[in-house]
Amino acid sequence: MTQCPYHHLGPLPEFFAPDGAEPDDVRRIVTPTGDKMWLVRDYALGRLVLADKRFSRAAAVRPDAPTFNDAQPVPESMMSMDGKEHARLRKTVTGHFTARKMAAMAPDIERLTDRYLDRLEAAGPGADLMEGLANPLPLDVLCQLLGVPLEDSAKFRDWVEVLFDISASSPQVKGRKRLELSAYMADLLARKRAAPQDDLLSSLIQAQDRGELSPGELITLGLTLLMAGYETTVGQIATSAHVLLSQPGAYRDLAGHPERVDAAVEELMRVSPTTPLSFSRVATEPVRLGGALVQAGDAVMVSLLNGNRDAKVYPEPDLLAPEGRDSVHLTFGHGLHRCLGAPLARVQLQIVFARLVRRFPGLRLADVPEPAVWKDGMGTRGLSRLLVAW
Repeated sequence: MTQCPYHHLGPLPEFFAPDGAEPDDVRRIVTPTGDKMWLVRDYALGRLVLADKRFSRAAAVRPDAPTFNDAQPVPESMMSMDGKEHARLRKTVTGHFTARKMAAMAPDIERLTDRYLDRLEAAGPGADLMEGLANPLPLDVLCQLLGVPLEDSAKFRDWVEVLFDISASSPQVKGRKRLELSAYMADLLARKRAAPQDDLLSSLIQAQDRGELSPGELITLGLTLLMAGYETTVGQIATSAHVLLSQPGAYRDLAGHPERVDAAVEELMRVSPTTPLSFSRVATEPVRLGGALVQAGDAVMVSLLNGNRDAKVYPEPDLLAPEGRDSVHLTFGHGLHRCLGAPLARVQLQIVFARLVRRFPGLRLADVPEPAVWKDGMGTRGLSRLLVAW
């Protein structure tokens, strides 16, 4: 098994660091915005918070609620709703993200992956895995699924990267980009209404025509699906590749046992999740969480990163188990808000690493002073550069 300790995970706030023999399962933290929240670092308690109706997502997006940063879903987003409203919106798209549907997309994802690997090989050793594969592939896949013209992908990528940036862009710039993105989606939906196609956005237009969505919900849902599935998958490909390439022998071992790719993908997502934290929730009544009493109105976040490394659930949690683990990791969340696009992200990662180890069995980090550069100030973890050789 290959070790993946915390210090290989790039820049992280101190509250993620392990505490030793007796860690705090639930602790108070001060967020980058200056607000106070409870941080749940225990696997079982994290699952409880993510699934318990006493912890509300809708309450967490109210104007007076504590915040972690400004890279948060809008209140009209499905990710910001509870109960019947959340279930109503989710029902309109759930059928498009089943494992069976995603498996049907596999040949197209394989074709796109091979195209980018061809370009990577043509670029030669020292190529950037981010620009050559991790950045463009998930956006191409999403554009194909939803029906967004591929020629618009560069424009969309610029919008999304600004909205996920939590340090380098001003509120004014973010506000302008949100308006531009909403206007683009409204125009695209109008074009699809005039000329429907076999894609997800056309299906959502039909749902609106049946009275299942309002015009505003249609636009927000389209944007939610694009934004939620892009940056997270880009980051997960990058962080997973970085773990494999930075740990001695890990990539070579996987290349020698390609039948282990699916299990390796689950372990890579577990030890190095792109989303280290859940979205916040607000307690609607007092709740005892481990040794902490969370009062009504308190905000709570779950550390998916710490939960995924809970030694009570994952023996020797810093090690990558080549045959996989029995317990389901928290990277995609848990409960009613579990990531809708999990099957799509999973099939992309499985295809990427299956093709990568086959095409480049000797892949390694480039021999340069800084082959991996982590993104700074992003709402999700990821890299801006990952130079590789073979």
